[in-house]
Amino acid sequence: MAIESINVAGNDNGSKKRRCGCTKQDFLPEPSFQSCETYLKALSNTRSRLKDRLLARSTDDAELHEMRGRSGHEMKKTLNWWDVIWFGIGAVMGSGIFVLTGEAARNHAGPAVVVSYLISGITALLSVLCYTEFCIELPVAGGSFTYIRVELGDFVAYIAAGNILFEYVVGGASVARSWTSYLATLFNKDPASFRFHVSSIPEGYNYLDPIAVAISVVICIAACTSTKMSSRFNSIATVVHLVVLLFILIAGLTKANPQHFSPFAPHGIRGILKATSILFFAYVGFDGVATLGEEVKNPGRDIPIGLIGSMSVVIILYCLLSATLIFMQPYDQIDVDAPFTLAFQAVGLKWANYIVAIGALKGMTTVLLANILGQARYFTHIARTHMAPPFLAAINEKTGTPVNATIIMTVFNSIVGFFTSLDVLANLLSLATLFIFSLVALALLVRRYYVRGETKCSDRNKLIGFLVLIVGSSIATAATWAAGNNGWIGFAVTVPIWFLATLGLKMAVKEAKKPKLWGVPLMPWIPSASIAVNVFIMASIDSASYIRFGIWTLLLLVYYVFIALHASYDAAKDATDTTPAATDTNLELGGVSQVNH
Repeated sequence: MAIESINVAGNDNGSKKRRCGCTKQDFLPEPSFQSCETYLKALSNTRSRLKDRLLARSTDDAELHEMRGRSGHEMKKTLNWWDVIWFGIGAVMGSGIFVLTGEAARNHAGPAVVVSYLISGITALLSVLCYTEFCIELPVAGGSFTYIRVELGDFVAYIAAGNILFEYVVGGASVARSWTSYLATLFNKDPASFRFHVSSIPEGYNYLDPIAVAISVVICIAACTSTKMSSRFNSIATVVHLVVLLFILIAGLTKANPQHFSPFAPHGIRGILKATSILFFAYVGFDGVATLGEEVKNPGRDIPIGLIGSMSVVIILYCLLSATLIFMQPYDQIDVDAPFTLAFQAVGLKWANYIVAIGALKGMTTVLLANILGQARYFTHIARTHMAPPFLAAINEKTGTPVNATIIMTVFNSIVGFFTSLDVLANLLSLATLFIFSLVALALLVRRYYVRGETKCSDRNKLIGFLVLIVGSSIATAATWAAGNNGWIGFAVTVPIWFLATLGLKMAVKEAKKPKLWGVPLMPWIPSASIAVNVFIMASIDSASYIRFGIWTLLLLVYYVFIALHASYDAAKDATDTTPAATDTNLELGGVSQVNH
């Protein structure tokens, strides 16, 4: 493996050299890991270092300049608003519409699945707005990891980072396996026919998928070569995908029967909202586009147009496609696994199955590309902080892309995709995604209403109180819904508390920071609503997902205590010691400077 090495000093650009293979210095170059003696000494200081990291918050300036410098070379600014729109559409419109619509319509919402798609789309748009403001203010590769690190601190950002990468690996693996399934249907085969069954391996992991690995490797090569080339490929593939979707709309509506829309909501509001929680994941993927901010020519103009524009297009298309499905077939006859394919068969258009399969393959290919681009850039910025091995932060001088991080993440994706079945992957994905979206919305509220050294203590305390009420009432509302009680007494208490807490934040706390170029409108209502709806959707997720989430977070904490804590502490100390003008308010890691003085 070719490894792009960089000087790991915290504040210089370093010199690059290329070689094959890895050494210990690529993974653990920090002073704490140079010998057993230094490592044991570092472990003995775990308590003080942990206190330092818990209090440390980064700054905009550190993320925009110092952190970028640790990669050795700059990413190339090659993307405009047109590229961002196509990346946004390509990142979101994958297999979700072809898979999730069947279950949501038949088992929960009925014809009202159109309303469910609209509600879940608006919910996703709330998160898009939060991401957009951050991405304009902090156009760096770290995406939500950076946003959370600046506003909520180093430790919370680390936990988020681990779940971000977990989300992307699971998401990439699931799409790669879906790619294999749709390829099989294109050849009139059973979806699992291109996989190899190994009886000696536990159930859920015993259908081996070499095609998922192959498509992941091809996408990796494209992502390493050039971001602009990847953008062109994505644009072409997405255009083809949209043409296929347009065909589905036109062909499906020629067989339309309006009577299929009655009864409209057979399972009532609870069925509509249950379907909403399922369909929300058809919109996931836009967060990866935010990691391209470092490669956008004019972030203040291109990012709002690209992110909000692409999500608006996706919402409209999803609503139209779900309505077309209902027009073709009664909701109680829709197939859960292949809704559009069997709907076309039911109306005598069996040949359209091939068009549907091609559309799904095209959509999943662009999702895979956006996935690997996003996760590689997340990993790059995480490595800049030394929470991950710093050699992953290197930017290739020739291509201007994070080659090391792209290759490593593709290896992880391929391993998981090779072994793990889709049902296991789907349960793993959902909770981490909503957790991160909620943290980003919370971070935006902190950013707007708190500036260290400027906000009065009274305003800070009121902010904390209102945020506790917003989060607490959101959790209570979700718990009331999950309990399944038909009464509205619980909602009559929790929803007004959320409303009054948000109103109190608006009226009683002075806004401390205004966005320079573009800001979320209706502050603080939109980020507060984003927190509420994300937490609400989390209440519909099965208990097994929470157990897996807890186990993964526990593993992250173990790695943090023994590795990441000491590596990031050393990197922050180096940055402090080599910056004469450093103070605890303008360095990425002010806590260290306080500890050492």
